[in-house]
Amino acid sequence: MSVTSELWFEEKLELDSGRTLKIRINRLIEQFESPYQRIEVYETVPFGRMLVLDGVIMCTEWDEHAYHEMITHVPLFTHAKPERVLVIGGGDGGTIREVLRHPSVAQADLCEIDGDVVRLSRTHLPSMACALDDPRVTIYHEDGAKFIAERPNHYDIIIVDSSDPIGPAEVLFSEEFYVAMRGSLREDGIAVTQSESFYYHASIVKRLTGFAKKHYAVAGYYNTIVPTYPSGIIGFTMCSKKYHPLRDFNEARVTPMQGSLRYYNPGIHRGAFDLPSFIKNEINL
Repeated sequence: MSVTSELWFEEKLELDSGRTLKIRINRLIEQFESPYQRIEVYETVPFGRMLVLDGVIMCTEWDEHAYHEMITHVPLFTHAKPERVLVIGGGDGGTIREVLRHPSVAQADLCEIDGDVVRLSRTHLPSMACALDDPRVTIYHEDGAKFIAERPNHYDIIIVDSSDPIGPAEVLFSEEFYVAMRGSLREDGIAVTQSESFYYHASIVKRLTGFAKKHYAVAGYYNTIVPTYPSGIIGFTMCSKKYHPLRDFNEARVTPMQGSLRYYNPGIHRGAFDLPSFIKNEINL
């Protein structure tokens, strides 16, 4: 009989459906109970440092680029000239980091309800939180739904970098929130929301894209590959008042940035909207 001292983290989000993910860890770096959730940062064996909220993996240093680049650059390269950008959630800082790669951005607001996520990310995840002190960034620790309701016709881009639709993020998956985003966008604004996996959560994808079709001139759904997320795939709902993510995509704007990006490129931008037939037929986009 062999004896092992290996330590493992097990995500149990999908356990009721017979699915789990286990990652070998070296140590728990820090655990903190905030007023909203349990925050943990681990040092993993295969994936570098990992941020976990209430037992659910938010990001790892190894594959976060596939998520943060796609939630950001698809809408920002679709919009003609994004100047004011709001990120709701995203306290790890990865989305803000990508937003600030765009020279047209003059204002980047981060609305993260849990200030302790930002604090611990600054300390333990500097590769993601590295842009939070940029002078263009203002950080608010407020409820995202209330925040946008108080700022009508203000933003060119709203990015909802949320956790799953449980706990403090649940309101961000409601029809009322999609209507409120429309009100907070300028006349040619774009919103993009984290919208789960089409393999595991097709009913959620159908509901969110339904809100987009109902309340916006242009609706879309695209995906990216993130191995440490449920099913290895996560998608985003695009809600646009004017611009189409394929017809209005200006590839020439990508060229100056291309050398610094790890996942996103023009081919990935276009291909991310080509969906498998089973989900394409389900959401009818």
